[in-house]
Amino acid sequence: MFDQLTDKLEATFKKLRGVGKLTEDNIKDGIRELKLSLLEADVNFKVVKELVEKVKERALGTEVAKSINPGQMFIKIFHEELVTMLGEGDHSLNLNVRPPAIILMAGLQGSGKTTTAGKLAYLLKNKMKKRVLLVPADVYRPAAIDQLKTLAARIDVDVYPSEVGMDPVDIAKKSVEYGKNNVADVIIIDTAGRLQVDEDMMDEITNIKNAVEPSEILFVADAMTGQEAVNVAAEFHKRLSITGVVLTKMDGDARGGAALSINAATGAPLKFVGMGEKIEQFEVFHPERIAGRIVGLGDVLSLVEKATEKINAEEAIRLQKKMGKNEFDLEDFLAQMKMIRNMGPMENMLEMIPGMGKAMKQMEGRVNFEKELSKIEAIIFSMTKEERKKPEILNASRRRRIANGSGTKVQDINQFMKQYLEMKKMMKSINKLGLGGLMKKFKGLGNLVK
Repeated sequence: MFDQLTDKLEATFKKLRGVGKLTEDNIKDGIRELKLSLLEADVNFKVVKELVEKVKERALGTEVAKSINPGQMFIKIFHEELVTMLGEGDHSLNLNVRPPAIILMAGLQGSGKTTTAGKLAYLLKNKMKKRVLLVPADVYRPAAIDQLKTLAARIDVDVYPSEVGMDPVDIAKKSVEYGKNNVADVIIIDTAGRLQVDEDMMDEITNIKNAVEPSEILFVADAMTGQEAVNVAAEFHKRLSITGVVLTKMDGDARGGAALSINAATGAPLKFVGMGEKIEQFEVFHPERIAGRIVGLGDVLSLVEKATEKINAEEAIRLQKKMGKNEFDLEDFLAQMKMIRNMGPMENMLEMIPGMGKAMKQMEGRVNFEKELSKIEAIIFSMTKEERKKPEILNASRRRRIANGSGTKVQDINQFMKQYLEMKKMMKSINKLGLGGLMKKFKGLGNLVK
């Protein structure tokens, strides 16, 4: 999401980490590079100016003079100011109203508004256990109505029976009564978009707002459009007083400027980000976590949350017990791989671990994690049940058969089995010594164990 910016900031921080003391000169150099990095990431100029001034002011203050590690303190200051710029405080939806809570979706055509309505409904239903009603109010594009109805059926939520030719304001009014009669907790109204901001569109959505009095008005913007998304959001905010922003296509070539500018430019918090086409690729926006990713501190909290959501607790306990008894076979290995892959693309998971972002960059082009995992799956699937349970019986002829069946080479089978046996050996050592005892065995790790 912010790879380009993170790389540039890392180069700046590397220089500052090496200094024994922050002076006005090296702070000036650091601030200049910081400013250029943010501008190249398409962050709003006024926002950049305000941010670097605050960082400079704090960096030259007494808190740095007293710091044991001035370079690290500079990074800490930038991280804190970045969190402030992204918008501190609660970014959650305001659903604490008499049901049904109404969420109005607004934005330009092509921003991913209809897909986002479906993703939001999925999140509310599965994470917050809400009864959701989706309302297609874009009567100018039959495909938009069909798309929302298809999404509703796919995620098993109710949908209002809108049709082309109906009045959008009338749809919105009647959908509220429909929602009340069907005991909906949340109503999500997908309004019409245009190719650009125009008075007819603004009048229509203003009339819908006045008719249903939504608790949330979410502006959906395409992150790929950069500062244009910020400018359009500001226009919508003037007319509608939007309560939050959703940025879509954050997994594309977006430089991150819109995400870093939108709160400061509109005063409306960024509440969600869309990361792909899949219905579950939709994240709550946490300023402190995103700031952590940008400055290379990772995002362990989000990784833990994903693990909690996707990993079957009973299955995890079963596998842990088998590991402890050193009975972990290839059937178990396959089950563990399935749980990990359910969490999302491996690259995305690894980037949340502190320090792994840089390592991933260094491996770029040399290691395709998804391809390697698929290869391992193909190898295991090509084994018989007995071979998975008793890998020790894999002789040369069996390995040739498995290689032919999985579309791999015998060398791949040998390499995988070597890694599997090393992993089992490691598990046995952990079980015998305990993690602390194991760490003490390795030179250079003893200082980590008290």
